[in-house]
Amino acid sequence: MADRRWDAYFSVVSVLLLFLSLVAFSDNLITDVGQPSNRDPKFIVHGLFGLAWYVLLAVQANLVRTRRVATHRRLGIATFCVAIGVTLSTLYIFVVIWKGWDRMAVDVRANRLLLPGYAVYMLLAWTRRRQPDWHKRLILAGTFLMLGPVLSRSYDPLIVSWMEPTFPVFTARVDEVGFLTFF
Repeated sequence: MADRRWDAYFSVVSVLLLFLSLVAFSDNLITDVGQPSNRDPKFIVHGLFGLAWYVLLAVQANLVRTRRVATHRRLGIATFCVAIGVTLSTLYIFVVIWKGWDRMAVDVRANRLLLPGYAVYMLLAWTRRRQPDWHKRLILAGTFLMLGPVLSRSYDPLIVSWMEPTFPVFTARVDEVGFLTFF
């Protein structure tokens, strides 16, 4: 018999990832909607695919948890199309904003190397969609490969926003260590 304590694992993780993505990009969505990237079609398209991915990830995980597998499968086609959209829109942005490998920070380079892994994991998840244990783990592992921008942008709103006023001296000294620990 399956261990019931783990039944909600994928639902909880997917909702947490959706929450982190909303926090990370809340400036684009809520607090600073006038920024230039919000008027740039390539970033709008990419952002919509990214948001759709995290929303569908949470919805799909919860459909399975609530045993609505038929709905999960029907929605799976759209979810796979969104994964393709995430991949292609991210690749397009990488190409358009390219300024040379040597001018990129290490984490930015990592994103370029992790994108093919995400695409491969999504393709493998699609091919293993009739094997639930493989399918859900491939989806989650692929999503983890694309978490860099979400984690890096959610650090300030989640940690610095309350820590800086409370512990200003401490925050100034350990900001890099705190960020790397969070990341």
